[in-house]
Amino acid sequence: MKLTIKRIQLPETPESFLHHAGWGLIYDRRRGVNSFVKRLGSGFYPRLHLYVDERDDSVVFNMHLDQKEASYAGSHMHNAESDSELVAAEIENIRQSLGISSGPEKDYNQTGTNSKKDEVGIKISQSQYNPGNFAADLADLKVAKPKSFWQRLFGL
Repeated sequence: MKLTIKRIQLPETPESFLHHAGWGLIYDRRRGVNSFVKRLGSGFYPRLHLYVDERDDSVVFNMHLDQKEASYAGSHMHNAESDSELVAAEIENIRQSLGISSGPEKDYNQTGTNSKKDEVGIKISQSQYNPGNFAADLADLKVAKPKSFWQRLFGL
């Protein structure tokens, strides 16, 4: 399932946005392509798999569900579900975190253009993640002194 949005609808780079949304970056050495995964359990499979295609003024999120690893000898690819309810729900979560309505008036076609040309499709609201500076947040975490065993035990 694909979601095409305008680049101005992303508050940051696609990689940073997906990192804040809970997606992990993986690199396929055979194909030389970066992609993102979100695990659905404790193992590697099943998982949601997302490819990002950045074009001139648009970004395409191409998502599918990997149920299991390739099981044929010599095979690197496997069957993937791109139209399942789980994939549709995750695409809707991405839309909501970007503030994009999923109604037909905001529906984007395959070329990445809006069906109503004057509308951008951005709803101003607080997103579900903090779009702040990741490096600054990490520095704040390093500054905080960890509690000792006894402080954690007694809630001090």
